[in-house]
Amino acid sequence: MTHKKTLPFSFSGVKLFLLIALFLPFSMVRAELNTEFQIKKISPSIITTPTLNYVTGPVKPSRSKNWMELEVAFEWHPLSSSEKFADDVIVNYYVLMADKSSTSPHSTLLTGQVALISVPAKTNSPKRTVMYLSHRTMQRFSGGKDHYSPQSVLNNVGVSISYHGKVVAEKSLSGAGEWWKNYQPVSGYLVSKEMSPFAPLYCDYYEDIKKQ
Repeated sequence: MTHKKTLPFSFSGVKLFLLIALFLPFSMVRAELNTEFQIKKISPSIITTPTLNYVTGPVKPSRSKNWMELEVAFEWHPLSSSEKFADDVIVNYYVLMADKSSTSPHSTLLTGQVALISVPAKTNSPKRTVMYLSHRTMQRFSGGKDHYSPQSVLNNVGVSISYHGKVVAEKSLSGAGEWWKNYQPVSGYLVSKEMSPFAPLYCDYYEDIKKQ
């Protein structure tokens, strides 16, 4: 009498095991990238200095000039339903300018950040924050001329969001990865909204900034 040897698992089981082993790393990566913060859009645009009428003081001749507005739209979907508002949401800007010179052969990387408070969870529309480049900054780091389009000023813009001391979201206008780590950053030129000529405008459109 002969006995058939039984395998510890079937061939179909082997295939299933191989499929799991093959796709598990990709699913883990997807889960890691699926954070509670998502940067939806980076929107650079050229705008002009707002004109304010001041009737009681001396008249000083001036001409509205171009500024670069760098608006970021993002969402926050907390993992815990008990979280309704987030404080100390840090938005980091990495702005690669279009200039190239002997002192900066690979263009200049301008950096800045804003700290947001009372960011609400799961609203119907994205939350927004913004920073600006003055006309003088654009002249200095993009060829010394007046510019009328983002393409003539910028090579790239990257944004990251940090929460609880950890980077939770990243996005760039072009390219992937933390390309800004390949450049020497220069701080002090990006202007937050409350330090810009646009401070009194669109007060309820952007998220609140933490006062230093």
